[in-house]
Amino acid sequence: MAYTQNPYIPKVRQDAANMVRRGLTPAEVGRRFGVGDSTIAKWVKRAKVVGYHPIPTLSSRPKHHPKQLSDEVVGKIVAKRLEHGRCAEAVWKELQNENVVVSLSSVKRTLNRRYLVKKRSPYKRYHPHVDRPIPLKAGDLVQIDTIHRMVDKKKRLYVFALLDVHSRMAYAKAYERMSARTSIRFVNEAQSVSSFHFEMLQSDHGPEFGKWFVERIKKSHRYTRIGKPNDNAHIERFNRTLQEECLDHVPNDVRKINLALKEYLNYYNTKRVHLGINLRSPIQLISVQAID
Repeated sequence: MAYTQNPYIPKVRQDAANMVRRGLTPAEVGRRFGVGDSTIAKWVKRAKVVGYHPIPTLSSRPKHHPKQLSDEVVGKIVAKRLEHGRCAEAVWKELQNENVVVSLSSVKRTLNRRYLVKKRSPYKRYHPHVDRPIPLKAGDLVQIDTIHRMVDKKKRLYVFALLDVHSRMAYAKAYERMSARTSIRFVNEAQSVSSFHFEMLQSDHGPEFGKWFVERIKKSHRYTRIGKPNDNAHIERFNRTLQEECLDHVPNDVRKINLALKEYLNYYNTKRVHLGINLRSPIQLISVQAID
């Protein structure tokens, strides 16, 4: 009998083997079930192993491919990968230089089976490209990011930071939880205390700035380009300044951090001079533009 996935076949095999046990010949049983006597003999032989239980259908999958790579070649592929962490193309070329005959597809397949290939997350969404605006005035481009602070080995708190690229005006606030809902609340609070309108927000691809955030923020939004670290350079530099001048001197407590941030941001926006805006403070730059 050919390979089948019929769920009733194991019980049929059991019944046929039982009939042979009761005295019928394999040929007689084979005629009743429409199979050859050699097939009935195989079922009887397997019935001696499984007893009086249904005889299961064995997988038709071959044990190995006739042209599969030898264990020696597989070991060399894995060793090359672990030695320097190079990509499949580099591993393949290095093996060629050592006179090891193997195809590039075989190298990729071997690395994949050994879980040595970092795959793209299935939860990552495609984000269409949005041109980066030139920040000619305050609000043209506002960058937003999140700082993660470790409270202990398991618990974190999150400091959301926002920076206007043109004026360097900044806003930050600490939260116990990080989510898209928290991101929206933070942006709305920053907008309410700002003297200018946020025309476009820019963020990285973090989960707190996902599709739900973009749909409900009611502002133009763009993501930083993959492989372009300078896209978010201003907010990343502000994050470092914020940590060195404020957060590193405050206990990891949300209430205490927010009190310290309120005082520090007042200094940062009104008194601290910035090289990027010709040694002026953000409030001075905005005031000059308002007069013009």
